[in-house]
Amino acid sequence: MKISVVGTGYVGLVTGTCLAETGNDVLCIDIDENKVKSLQEGKVPIYEPHLDILFERNIKANRLEFSTSLEEGVNHGEIIFLALPTPEDEDGAADLSYVLGVAKNVGKLLNTYKVIVDKSTVPVGTANKVTEVIANETDVNFDVVSNPEFLREGFAVDDFLKPERIIIGSSSERAIAFMKKLYKPFVRSGNPIIIMDERSAELTKYAANSFLATKITFMNEIANFCEKVGADVDKVRVGMGTDSRIGKRFLFPGIGYGGSCFPKDVKALRKSGQDVGCKFDILESVINVNDTQKTILIPRIEAFFENNLSEKTFGIWGLAFKPETDDIREAPALYMIEELLNKGAKIKVFDPEAMPNVKKKLGNKLYYAESMYDAVDGVDALIICTEWSIFRTPDFNKLKSKMKNLVIFDGRNLYDVKDIENEGFYYSSIGR
Repeated sequence: MKISVVGTGYVGLVTGTCLAETGNDVLCIDIDENKVKSLQEGKVPIYEPHLDILFERNIKANRLEFSTSLEEGVNHGEIIFLALPTPEDEDGAADLSYVLGVAKNVGKLLNTYKVIVDKSTVPVGTANKVTEVIANETDVNFDVVSNPEFLREGFAVDDFLKPERIIIGSSSERAIAFMKKLYKPFVRSGNPIIIMDERSAELTKYAANSFLATKITFMNEIANFCEKVGADVDKVRVGMGTDSRIGKRFLFPGIGYGGSCFPKDVKALRKSGQDVGCKFDILESVINVNDTQKTILIPRIEAFFENNLSEKTFGIWGLAFKPETDDIREAPALYMIEELLNKGAKIKVFDPEAMPNVKKKLGNKLYYAESMYDAVDGVDALIICTEWSIFRTPDFNKLKSKMKNLVIFDGRNLYDVKDIENEGFYYSSIGR
């Protein structure tokens, strides 16, 4: 099939590349001329495991191409995906200006039937708005489908190629047939294609992400309670996770969730509720608890150093909001860094992938280490903010030889408490 993808951000690039991998002829559109030129030269602008391999293979096969021309994209695709930003407004609502702006221009360019797919995460009712905007510009028949993505950063390629489910929101049998044909190669193992109305499809994405954010936040509150009463959250987590009604995933406590999805989607669903007079008390609490959790280690650090962090030097391992990505959007590490800098501390940081993005944001306020051990050379304490695999089994003798004080504040519970204390470290983690 001939597919166009408008927007080459995280979702758009993964979508276009993976659709090309199953033999489709894919054209990706973006207004950023420099970005398109870089993509045409075979450079992947984001870090996502396995994406570079598929990207290179499909460019060489001429199944994946890039352009700045929306007209070219509209003419090319039988199906046109809108994978555009929906950033958070000041009131928490999703900003639809990019989606509706492109929809208007698509309407002006339509000359034959197309299926227009909302791939971006959008509030309930967006498909109707997109339909109205396009219809105001053309008499040509078209259908708008809601097809939310469920891609985990760090696992996005696998999630797209082997989806647990595909949701198609449409009331048009013609559009549904197009979408089923497109996705048939991805569900050969029997995972479902679920057909529903557009509004239910839009809400499903927000509901899923908000539920997972709530699950994480609940465990963080349990972890904080464990510390007060002398319980071990790791044992509680295992005891809960073996209950099939609860499941093992998203029960790991830490210093809060971040990224491009959970923070934005929870706030957007809350705002959508407010707009129709439905108050989400649970989501209100999730947002407040998560905001506090991101810097929950700061009071402990201050207490250890007797409320004087001025001129103290801290090493930070992990800057991305989660491992296997270079995404720093809403990353807890950034909140930690801001607090420490405001208190006069000096900071050395190391992350396998995210340091260039942090340097763009914070410049020379930090020392960007060449290795995880360089980041702890002469530090008063180490702070762990992201659970990259390389941090799980460090050379503790090397740490001892480099650190000024053998002090670790672990926001991701990477180590066994007794083991690391036996190594001679002061160790503060979450809920243990």
